[in-house]
Parts: sequence; C-alpha cells; structure tokens
Amino acid sequence: MQLRHVDPWSTLKFSLVLSIAMFFVWMVAVGVLYGVLSGLDVFSRVNDLWADLQGTAGEAIVTPSLVFGGAAVIGAVNILLFTALATIGSFIYNLCADLVGGLEITLGERD
Repeated sequence: MQLRHVDPWSTLKFSLVLSIAMFFVWMVAVGVLYGVLSGLDVFSRVNDLWADLQGTAGEAIVTPSLVFGGAAVIGAVNILLFTALATIGSFIYNLCADLVGGLEITLGERD
C-alpha cells in the first residue's frame, strides 16, 4: 500500500482536538506542580524575598492568578502552533508525495 495523500482538513481537526486535550493535561500538571510548591512554601518565600528586596511589605509577586494565567496563555499558544504546524506538515507531505510517490506501507494480518 502507498500513502499518497493526507487530507489537510482532517489533519487540522485531529490536531486541534489533540492539542486541546493536551492543553487540559498541561493545566492539570501546572495545578499539581503549583500545589506541591505551594505546600512547600516556595511561593511565600519568594514573595517574602521580593518584599525584603523592595524594602516594603507590598503585594505578592507570585499569585495563583499569575501562575495559571501564564500557563493558560502558554497553552493557548501551543494549541495554535501545534494545529498550524500539523496542517502545514500535511501540505508539505502532500507536495513531497507528489514528487516521490508517497510512503510504502506493508500491512500484515495477525497470527
């Protein structure tokens, strides 16, 4: 069998769904890491150090909204990049497959 064409529209849909699923995995991982570091008082020490450097007892520099907001922005950028690169990759594969004839795939039946 030869794989000569990958549909860019189906690649876009598949990569979008996969990247959204990975976004949720990313956010859960950030939440777990934040919980562990918060339990170890890392963020309170960073905030205390920042207050000592500023010379005032000001606002906290590391807050949950900052951490999760930054993680959400990074995750959204990853969704866009992954989806775009997968779709562009299917276009490039189709161009290369037109030149060389595609990939040869050998399938076998289970024993």
